[in-house]
Amino acid sequence: MIEIEIKVRADHGPVRDRILEMGALKVRTEDHLDVYYNAPHRDFAETDEALRLRSVNGGTRMTYKGRKLDSVSKTREEFETSVDGMAAKGILVSLGFFESGIVKKTRDIYRYGDITICLDLVEGLGEFVEVELVADSDIDSHRERLFEFLESIGIKKEDSIRTSYLEMLMEN
Repeated sequence: MIEIEIKVRADHGPVRDRILEMGALKVRTEDHLDVYYNAPHRDFAETDEALRLRSVNGGTRMTYKGRKLDSVSKTREEFETSVDGMAAKGILVSLGFFESGIVKKTRDIYRYGDITICLDLVEGLGEFVEVELVADSDIDSHRERLFEFLESIGIKKEDSIRTSYLEMLMEN
């Protein structure tokens, strides 16, 4: 599956008000601890890939994100699975993978039809909004739908950010 994702820096208050007016439903709030790993055989910063262990509410998921597929969004192939966090960390470290950074955030998740809206408060960075869809085809039209949705809540296409939270934190 392909995750089609667009991220913008935005104040949560006005965005929350607008999406609730439109009929979006709050799904849940999550506290994320994302530990990113780099590979011994290639530098993920150079190849534009990501490998992370995400801890949420006592569970851990391992996620691999491939290279970004376009120049205007964070669309990429993604594989994710539930894992035992300590065992997964042990396996990665034993294979030579090493920790490359940590991102802590609180995420309020909303649904509007098939669109997932995340209001992220990222430690050290501030407030962001991510909108995403998962698709296996017609990526361009899905991406345009996300940009149209953002415009409907007052956010311009040119405000989108392709830089990951980890990259932003490392730049600071």
